Amino acid sequence: MLRRLAKNPLLPRRRLFPLFLQPRRPCANATPSTAAGEIAPARAANEAPLEDDLAEESRSRLVWDTCSLLELRDSWNAKREAQLRHLLRVLSPPQVRAVLRAQAQRDARAAFEFFRWADRQWKYRHAPEVFDEMLALLSRTRLHDPARRVMRLMIRRGMRRGTQQFAHLMLSYSRAGKLRSAMRVLQLMQKDGCAPDISICNVAVNVLVVAGRIDKALEFAERMRRVGVDPDVVTYNCLIKGLCGARRIIDALEMIGSMLQNGCPPDKISYFTVMSFLCKEKRVAEVRDLLERMRNDAGLFPDQVTYNMLIHVLAKHGHADEALGFLRESEGKRFRVDEVGYSAIVHSFCLNGRMAEAKEIVSEMISKGCHPDVVTYSAVVDGFCRTGELDQARKMMKHMYKSGCKPNTVTHTALLNGLCKVGKTSEAWELLNKSEEEWWTPSDITYSVVMHGFRREGKLKESCDVVVQMLQKGFFPTTVEINLLIHALCKEGKPAEAKDFMEQCQSKGCSINVVNFTTVIHGFSRQGDLESALSLLDDMYLTNRHPDVVTYTVVVDALGKKGVKLKSYSFCWIRC
Repeated sequence: MLRRLAKNPLLPRRRLFPLFLQPRRPCANATPSTAAGEIAPARAANEAPLEDDLAEESRSRLVWDTCSLLELRDSWNAKREAQLRHLLRVLSPPQVRAVLRAQAQRDARAAFEFFRWADRQWKYRHAPEVFDEMLALLSRTRLHDPARRVMRLMIRRGMRRGTQQFAHLMLSYSRAGKLRSAMRVLQLMQKDGCAPDISICNVAVNVLVVAGRIDKALEFAERMRRVGVDPDVVTYNCLIKGLCGARRIIDALEMIGSMLQNGCPPDKISYFTVMSFLCKEKRVAEVRDLLERMRNDAGLFPDQVTYNMLIHVLAKHGHADEALGFLRESEGKRFRVDEVGYSAIVHSFCLNGRMAEAKEIVSEMISKGCHPDVVTYSAVVDGFCRTGELDQARKMMKHMYKSGCKPNTVTHTALLNGLCKVGKTSEAWELLNKSEEEWWTPSDITYSVVMHGFRREGKLKESCDVVVQMLQKGFFPTTVEINLLIHALCKEGKPAEAKDFMEQCQSKGCSINVVNFTTVIHGFSRQGDLESALSLLDDMYLTNRHPDVVTYTVVVDALGKKGVKLKSYSFCWIRC
């Protein structure tokens, strides 16, 4: 089956799969993968108590003091480094691992810098488990070069190495998009004398699948079988996911059948992966056929988790009627559907503008004792605002208060957005200013909604006032939003006001780019005010924002219209 599905040839085998050309030697700490669909290398069974110890050590005073000193690295002096060196000598290996984890939560580079600094200290060497922790942390990032340096240091010092450590290095390369380097880790394993096991093979298959090389993943799985590493359910699930991603749904279904023939029964993840793809395509009849196959062939009966998955995937892709059908079916089998499942269907109906059906679902939830939460109510309010039924949206918000569910920022933002769409931005602005009285906190999206509402109505002064208040509250508009407002001011013949607005935003810490400057320069050029345009061009150099081709084209065109074409070109040559 795997051989038939692999249609395209791989890269030269000596470069891609050199690992399988040598006799196998069992690895010291090889650990099989057990979790379906697992990407990261599997942990050993005896690591569970070590994880508990690590969680306890992370709360120790030594770890806290070390992390506090590391946070002051920008102002380090000899005294603080001596304190850190003293703490390092009394830290146990689990405590060093806890420090690395705490640093990696902020920045993995900071954790690697501490790892390197500590390893260079006199009479100190990292324990093997510290190396493993550093590799595991780097495998979650794109920092493949630090991971390679950690692995080389382990090899140089003759420390124990297994498939788990090489899998971490492979994942680092994969996250950085370096597929060939990731597969060359197998060659490094071969030179190190470490034989492959199912764990490292599953990681390699997943790396190929994530990179979109499904045919190579299929051939890799076939080569696994030849060298005595039988694919398990994780291997097949990765391949099924890749086939579905390549829209080869028939091959995915055939692979589920071949799992039964090869003595590796598929689990629910195998079927759920294919069902999820079928739900996106609204192929509900095939989903029901697959449910029947799952029950008859594998002896797996649909449970509450199965129906919840189908309901959520169908509702997420806008197939509300089909999701509601599975909800009724699950209720008929006496499975309990929680408010999350109902909310998904309500949200899908609201996005399609079918507010009558959405209200019926909400009423049904209340009658069955499943109280809607703020997410459900916010979806209904947003749906009414999308259809322009603002009175219904307000009634729903009042109903929320009566039901003991307080509207949050998302709910109020949806209402303000509805008001702005029907040309009632001034009313939305008044409600925004009353947010403190009604005990809700606006977000940057809330201010952006009102700002764009005034801009669409042509009330540019009020739009600028919203931005000013937005900056006072600590929110920053994006460069695109700033440019839209600047462009509107210049279009109305107010480039001076556009310049003042841009400078005000820049003084408050907003990100101003070349496009913003070019828009204002174009506004001055259209009015024939070349002196202001050229002055603003000089300001770009002073603020280290180099003009691009569009900026120079605007200036050259303006100078050419003034009859100084030759001077304009010499001017731009000097600027470049």
